[in-house]
Amino acid sequence: MKLSQILNGVKVLNTYDDVEVCDVTQDSRLVKEGFLFVCVKGAAFDGHSVAAEMLEKGAAAVVVERDLGLHNQILVENSRACFSPICANFFGNPAKKLKLIGLTGTNGKTTTTFLIKQILENVGKKVGLIGTVQNMIGDEIYPAKYTTPDPYELQKLFAMMVEAQCEYCVMEVSSQALAQGRVNGLRFAVGAFTNLTQDHLDYHKTWENYFNAKRILFENSDIAVTNADDENGLKIVEGLDFDKLITYAVNTNNASYIAKNVSFKASGVEYELVGDTIGRCYCPIPGRFSVYNSLCAAAIALALGVAFEQVLLAIRKSNGVKGRIEVVPCDRDFTIIIDYAHSPDGLENIITSLKEIARGRVVTVFGCGGDRDKTKRPKMGRIAAELSDFCVVTSDNPRSENPGEIIKDILEGMVGIDTPYEVVEQRRDAIEYAIKNAQKDDIILLAGKGHETYQILPTGTIHFDEREVVAEILGTMN
Repeated sequence: MKLSQILNGVKVLNTYDDVEVCDVTQDSRLVKEGFLFVCVKGAAFDGHSVAAEMLEKGAAAVVVERDLGLHNQILVENSRACFSPICANFFGNPAKKLKLIGLTGTNGKTTTTFLIKQILENVGKKVGLIGTVQNMIGDEIYPAKYTTPDPYELQKLFAMMVEAQCEYCVMEVSSQALAQGRVNGLRFAVGAFTNLTQDHLDYHKTWENYFNAKRILFENSDIAVTNADDENGLKIVEGLDFDKLITYAVNTNNASYIAKNVSFKASGVEYELVGDTIGRCYCPIPGRFSVYNSLCAAAIALALGVAFEQVLLAIRKSNGVKGRIEVVPCDRDFTIIIDYAHSPDGLENIITSLKEIARGRVVTVFGCGGDRDKTKRPKMGRIAAELSDFCVVTSDNPRSENPGEIIKDILEGMVGIDTPYEVVEQRRDAIEYAIKNAQKDDIILLAGKGHETYQILPTGTIHFDEREVVAEILGTMN
């Protein structure tokens, strides 16, 4: 492909030789003969520092945001911002052949995207999915490294979806992806908002930065669907123009779609879905947040023109998502549930939901991630202690930090609360402690890891699948 084709629509500040390019990358380790190397400055590495070396390795050209005096350098104002449209051009702008549905928010994105995919597939549409747990093209599953992939992988997935004749792509859009320009140049048929609570401040530094990153999605959406119950639900779309603005709510009547007469059961949630039409909606995923997730999915599907009865039928037939209120088979007189809750709001939501259906104690096994926002730790400790009947405080992904120091931060939030707890630093031992001390009708919540099958320790990453850990522990108890 000619360099000029790859740079179509990109504001270039200098002249250049229109050479042939065989591939593009921002990873210096991948550069080969004929590649276009995009120099991006990151937190730990600046691609500009190896631009000359990349040309020596055979790169056809380098994209830079400052003049390095190199032959066939492509000078732009912001190389990071350019990488997404460059990748889109390289793959033939596949997203323009798809109807994109983007979801952003702190919690609920994964389950809601799966629900939307299932609704659309139930009416005969072929759908791609991009998200935290996995990427999908129809029924084919591809591993997911990030919630929203980097621009090259993202555009490659779009191209594969187009080739597979997908009509829709539903995707989680993370705040980091929005801030880093990974979705620059994309236009979303629908942009949706679930909720906004404290998370990722280790990256964004301030609440305002976090909020403004999320808002970028709605600046690039034709239809907006937002949670009117969340204090930021209307703020995030304020002042923006849409073809259609749709709201959903449980606690207010001032919304396009409202859940009324909500009933919580161990098997799921049921409510009256009230809009232009009224119908009984049953979602076979327990928990209060399942009302919001299914309501959001319904609002999006209805905005896309899916018939009301078809929406209700598809939600009733929907399946759960790995690591989201996932019941682990144990054949005992207690229940073990795995959930990804790793933020204060996420932990509060899952424990509150389990308390509504629990016949015995709710025992919460949890920790906090290392090298992440430290202010979450005492907050999560307080929430777990206030809402649970018993807590086992342990490790999550400590990364480079000392697990014991992370636990100390958590325990600060539990001071003055009478809920009994035990500290067991090693996560496997903590799970074993909870299981071996379980009482009849207990719900043991393993919070924080969810779909992850690894643990990141100061010494490196190890395989750690909580389903396997539970099975192994139960096996020793037979």
